[in-house]
Amino acid sequence: MLDVHEISFRYPGSASRFEFDCQVAAGECLAITGPSGCGKSTLLNLIAGFLEPDTGDLLWNKTSFTSAPPWQRPVTSVFQEHNLFDHLPVRDNIGLGIDPGLKLTVNDDNRIRMLLETVGLAGLWQRYPTELSGGQRQRVAMARALLRRQPVLLLDEPFTGLDHESRALLWSLLETEKQRGAAIILVSHDPDDARRLADQVKVLAS
Repeated sequence: MLDVHEISFRYPGSASRFEFDCQVAAGECLAITGPSGCGKSTLLNLIAGFLEPDTGDLLWNKTSFTSAPPWQRPVTSVFQEHNLFDHLPVRDNIGLGIDPGLKLTVNDDNRIRMLLETVGLAGLWQRYPTELSGGQRQRVAMARALLRRQPVLLLDEPFTGLDHESRALLWSLLETEKQRGAAIILVSHDPDDARRLADQVKVLAS
C-alpha cells in the first residue's frame, strides 16, 4: 500500500500550505481532481521526490521512502510534458527506463519491441520524438513508465489531447497494471477517465 501520511508542503514565499493524507492499495487507482492550483501536481511531485515535504511521511508497504532520491523510490511517473529527449530515438527514450546509461541487452531490446507493439507503435522505435504526433509521444512516455515495472505509477493528465482510440488503448494498459498490483494515482480533469479507472476519487480544494 502507498501511504501519503500527513504530508504538508509550502512553496517558498507563499502563504498557502498544501496538506495531503491518502492511501492507495496495490491494484487500486486513486483519481485526483480539483481546480487549477489546488495541489494536484504538487502531490505527484512530492511522491516522485522532485519536491521535499515540510512534514509527514511517504511509505510503501509500511517502509518510508520520504528521504530517498527520485531514482531510488518505488515510483515511476508520466507527466503532461512527456519528458522525452528529442535527440534520442524512441528505442533509447524507452530504454532509459531500464538503464540511464543505455547499456541495453538483446533481451532489453526485445522487451522494448514487445512493449511498442502493445502500445500500438510497432515499427517506430527508430523514430525521433519530433517525428511523432502528440498521442504517439504520450504512448512512448507511458511505455517507458510501464517498462520500469515500479509498484507505484503516477499519472498527470496522461490522456490530454489523445483521440478516443489512443485513450482506450491506454485505459486497457492501465487496467492491466492494476491487475498486476500497481498502485496508481491519476490526476485528471476528465470524469470519463476517473469513472473508467478509479477505485476512489479525491477532490482537492483550492
